[in-house]
Amino acid sequence: MAHVDAAVVRDVLLAAQAATGDGLSSGGIIRAVVSSLIFVGIGLAVFLLAFLLITKITPFSIRKEIEDDQNTALAVVIGSVIIGLAIIIAAAIAG
Repeated sequence: MAHVDAAVVRDVLLAAQAATGDGLSSGGIIRAVVSSLIFVGIGLAVFLLAFLLITKITPFSIRKEIEDDQNTALAVVIGSVIIGLAIIIAAAIAG
């Protein structure tokens, strides 16, 4: 079983307090967790949509190119797209 550091728990609770303004009440923490889960769902949906779009646009199999042919350049391009999307989503969440 994983060990949870008390400082990490304290930081999460303080982040929930700062995000919701409700202090450490259970309602404030629940609201912060629910909003985090909503953002995770939206982010995963955007990543899935982007990956499906990339696989439809390319005239070749991305999986075959990266796994079988060891195409490092294609893996770097796909990774760059994922990082770019992550930066955009983080900026949108931050407001």
